[in-house]
Amino acid sequence: MTPLRLAIIEDDPTVRQLLQGYLCRQPEFTCGLVAGSIEDFLAQLPDVVAKPELVLLDVGLPGLSGIEALPLLRRQLPEADFVMQTVFDDADRIYQALCAGATGYLLKSTPPAEIKAALLDVARGGAPMSRAVARKVLGYFKPSPAGSSVDLTARERQVLEGLVDGLSEKQVAARLELSTQTVHSYIKQLYRKLHVRSRAELVRQALR
Repeated sequence: MTPLRLAIIEDDPTVRQLLQGYLCRQPEFTCGLVAGSIEDFLAQLPDVVAKPELVLLDVGLPGLSGIEALPLLRRQLPEADFVMQTVFDDADRIYQALCAGATGYLLKSTPPAEIKAALLDVARGGAPMSRAVARKVLGYFKPSPAGSSVDLTARERQVLEGLVDGLSEKQVAARLELSTQTVHSYIKQLYRKLHVRSRAELVRQALR
C-alpha cells in the first residue's frame, strides 16, 4: 500500500508534536506538511510537491478557525479528505463542520491509535466520528414522550449507527448479521424518511 500523504494543522505545540511524533512514524502515512495555523499551512502549501490527500484539522485555531477555513482548503485541495479534531462535542459545531465538508469529526481525547484507525477508515471511504459525537447524532432519533420528528425502527437506528461509525454497507451487514441487500434496503428507507440522498446529508439532517 502506498503511504497516504497526511497533513496536520494544530496550534497547540504539545498536541502537534504528539500527533506528528506518532502518526508520521506510521508506515501508512507520510507527513509532508505540519502547521500551527491555517495561514501557516497555506504559506507552506505551494512548496509541497505531493499535495496532502488527508488533512487532520483542528477546529479551534488562531486566525481562521478550522471550520471557517474548510471551504477555502477544499478549493485548494479538492481531492483531499478533512477530519476535524476538537475539544468541543456540541451539535452546532459538528453540524457546521459537516456542512463545510468535513469527512469525519474526532475529539482530542481520542487516543492516537484510534486517530490512526479513523484516518485509515477515511482513506477506505468511511466517515468516522468519536463515540461521544456519534451518540449526539443518534440521540436525535431517540423517541420522545411527545413523539419524535422522525420515526425510526430499532433496526434502522442500528444501521444508522453503523454508518455514523464509518462502516460500509458490507461491514454494517457483518456487524448486524444481515445480508448486504437487507442493509441496503434499510439505508434506502433512512434516506426516504429523512429526505436525503447521501450519507453526508443523512448525518447533516440528524444534526439539525
